[in-house]
Amino acid sequence: MPVATITSKGQVTIPLAVRSALHLEAGIRVEFTPNNDGSYSLRAVTRPISDLFDFFGPHHGEPMSVEGMNRAMMDGAAEANK
Repeated sequence: MPVATITSKGQVTIPLAVRSALHLEAGIRVEFTPNNDGSYSLRAVTRPISDLFDFFGPHHGEPMSVEGMNRAMMDGAAEANK
């Protein structure tokens, strides 16, 4: 069973086996939830940006430039305000 030590600052390094099993990566926030028996459960409350790849389906065509995205947002805002 994996074990970790709490530092004087209250920090813990989650063992690699646990991080791998829970798919935890650097930058992911975790939540500690109390259970009825006095123990706690740990779960990720944020996900890496890579999880969003293909969220809306596969992308077809050339990537849009930042200027193109800004133009599309302005056009959408103008359309919504009509």
